[in-house]
Amino acid sequence: MAIEKFDYTKISDDCVKCGKCKPVCTIFNINQDEATSPRGFIDLLGAYKRDELELDKTAKDIFESCFLCTNCVEVCPNDLPTDMIIEQVRSDIAQKYGLAWYKKLFFYLLRHRKTMDFLSKMGWMFQTCALKLDHKKQSALPRFSLPIVKKDRALPFADSTSFLNKYPANIPSTNKKEEIGKKNKVAIFIGCMSNYTYTNTGDSLVKILKKLDLDIMIPKKQLCCGAPAYFTGAFDTVDYLAKKNIEYFETWIDEVDAVIIPEATCSAMIKQDWEHYFHNQPEWKERAIKLSKKIFMATKWLENSTDLKNLLATSGKKFDELVTYHDPCHAKKMQGVWQEPRTLLKQNYVLKEMSDSNRCCGFGGVTMQTEKYDFAKAAGAPKAAMIKETKAQIVSAECSACRMQITNSLYLADVDVQFKNPIELIAQALED
Repeated sequence: MAIEKFDYTKISDDCVKCGKCKPVCTIFNINQDEATSPRGFIDLLGAYKRDELELDKTAKDIFESCFLCTNCVEVCPNDLPTDMIIEQVRSDIAQKYGLAWYKKLFFYLLRHRKTMDFLSKMGWMFQTCALKLDHKKQSALPRFSLPIVKKDRALPFADSTSFLNKYPANIPSTNKKEEIGKKNKVAIFIGCMSNYTYTNTGDSLVKILKKLDLDIMIPKKQLCCGAPAYFTGAFDTVDYLAKKNIEYFETWIDEVDAVIIPEATCSAMIKQDWEHYFHNQPEWKERAIKLSKKIFMATKWLENSTDLKNLLATSGKKFDELVTYHDPCHAKKMQGVWQEPRTLLKQNYVLKEMSDSNRCCGFGGVTMQTEKYDFAKAAGAPKAAMIKETKAQIVSAECSACRMQITNSLYLADVDVQFKNPIELIAQALED
């Protein structure tokens, strides 16, 4: 499905070649190649639109080298949407060259929750055959290398039961407070990685919402938000997942005050990227916009809760561990969420800022984590060094993709720092 929203030529013409994007570009900082700087991407896309550039394997390699961190968009004086036009051309690449077998398999599983549930359960039962588990570091080391899984990398491992299968669809408040005009009911969208691997994130969110005496809804038929497919150019999968989710959300959205998501990438995808994706499907775009008004990153929504702030203030708990905070690209840059988690954590923890909390951790998506893993390692090394420099015992970020990447970067750098989602830390501060 080729979707053309932007005029590559116009964007190329609008680029003033000031170079402000280059120092902040994740991939340019790795290879110092003008072709893979943001203005290089834009020039090449302009040439592609004018039929002056063939979408050959060299061009494919260049366009798949972008981390989509949006640093360039943040500093561009003309607000050029470099990330979005690269997402578009990746759709053309996927149509011309097809997808690798493991990507096809992955995206198939994202469409079929029951199959994913079964394979996750089987994976949990037999994962020690292929992985050496380290529960303290919440990671596992492969016992052997595969083309898409290198032996030197730390991976997350499956939990015995997924988050969605652990809880009932509705968890009623135990001490319901009736307020006129208030539903006092929220829904949780969990995200795939927190559903299957980092399940304590969802567990912690449930604990917090129970402390706030809210009715909790856990929509059982939610599917992946579509972000992995979107960043890869597999727009047929994005179309399927977004529409299925929208249709499902619409059956219950009026019953809740908010849909809370403890994942920056999932939240950004649902709240913003669905609208961008459906630019040429006006009916679906309007439906996505309507839903977006109730979509919140977890800390964004929780920071507005006076009750939660009072609970944290009166808990009496002060933790000795030093915490440093990493800002996920899809949180601060795309949704403006960065103060909220810090405000909540500072009530019970000592925070030490790293030298550049905004620097992309280097996750970069499915392609970067498989075919271009060396780029992911190179991008992750500076982040691991910054974390080590803070002397923190815990690094936190509201994003499971960042969690997977940073955990691996810390392992490669031999830095003994735990990773915890801020939701886990907040729940810990509320424990009796």
